[in-house]
Amino acid sequence: MSNIEIKALSPSPEIRAMLSEILIETVANGGSVSFMHPLSQQAAEAFWSNSLGAADRGERIILGAFDGVRLIGTVTLLLDLPPNQPHRAEIAKMMTRVSHRHRGIATALLREAERIAIERGRWLLVLDTAEDEGAAGLYERMGFKLSGLIPDYALKPHGGLTGTLIYWKRLQDAVPA
Repeated sequence: MSNIEIKALSPSPEIRAMLSEILIETVANGGSVSFMHPLSQQAAEAFWSNSLGAADRGERIILGAFDGVRLIGTVTLLLDLPPNQPHRAEIAKMMTRVSHRHRGIATALLREAERIAIERGRWLLVLDTAEDEGAAGLYERMGFKLSGLIPDYALKPHGGLTGTLIYWKRLQDAVPA
């Protein structure tokens, strides 16, 4: 993982295309990230166009992990929350290319998301992940606490229902006194 670079992504046709490619790959391989298989290029690009627009407005931060010029992972930090939740952010769309899994990419992306959250005054993070084939183990190793399970929450990309696990993490150093 020595030559991996993590950075916030800005809207561009190249970035949108790379994000679309990783989203399509994730869904094709069973990743429960809100989409059904097969996911069209057009639908993936529309999603990322909207997401990158929201990032450009400061409503979220989309991080990308690069191996050279190739995007190998991404995670989104959602910041646009209600006025009574200025201390909170949400982790979404954690994806790592199949070829780069179990190499610390997701851990590095989460650490950077946590660093940015603290920088933005967000000391409570929440996320959800699929009960079946989700990243629960990763999140628990990173210190996220399980709040609970909602059964039959969503369809899996290839069909059938899965529950979702709801997690939270307090970023200790940033909690106000």
